Amino acid sequence: MQTISSAPVLLLIFSCALQAHGVEPTPVRPNPAKPIKTHAVTLGPLRRVPYTPPETTPDSKDEDSTTLKVRPLFVDGAQKEWTTGELHDVTDRSFTIRRALRLNDALPGDREAHWVWQPGPWLMIDRVTGRVTALHLPDFDPAVSNAVWFRDYAAYCGIATTVKGGLLAVVAQAGVRRAVASRQLGAWPQPSHATPVCRPATWQRLPMRATIQATGGEPVTFDVVGTSSLIEEGDGDTP
Repeated sequence: MQTISSAPVLLLIFSCALQAHGVEPTPVRPNPAKPIKTHAVTLGPLRRVPYTPPETTPDSKDEDSTTLKVRPLFVDGAQKEWTTGELHDVTDRSFTIRRALRLNDALPGDREAHWVWQPGPWLMIDRVTGRVTALHLPDFDPAVSNAVWFRDYAAYCGIATTVKGGLLAVVAQAGVRRAVASRQLGAWPQPSHATPVCRPATWQRLPMRATIQATGGEPVTFDVVGTSSLIEEGDGDTP
């Protein structure tokens, strides 16, 4: 014997009763799709803060070497980070920019905190989702590395974290933890190294090629073959 659920039967009887009294039942309409939330990503005005690079000597001190230009990063009006330097557009919806850190430089025996500013690692910001992601560029050292971007690739000098150490020429891709290319340029640390340690890297489009050179050293050129790691960008709206 077939068993019929009572819920649909009661609903049918109720609908017939309403129609008998001239009352049309209210049709059930699906809920409208939730609109995609958009986020406002902006950079605030520049300000100068005290900063002393590790290699600064009394004779080389000037306004540019003792101050750092920083800007706040806002997402939906709320400050998320401090940044320094120029941004680099990777795609039409994402960009990279370097983070500025405010560190407590006080020694264990100091009674009060001693706050100092330093350039930090790089960030990836998605203008659509408002998501801020820290980039882990391989062998990147904030005191030595000066990344030059092309598409989603960065070329810079890095410091090896192995026991032997060493100054490296590195090409890295955003979102990829292993270097695309890497070659040792010399020993590190160097007691009397040049400042800056390396010249800014140069890029060539076709064929895609990066040239990295330690100051006073020979240039190293890498041919880069690959595709963008950021083709599939997320569509979520959660920062």
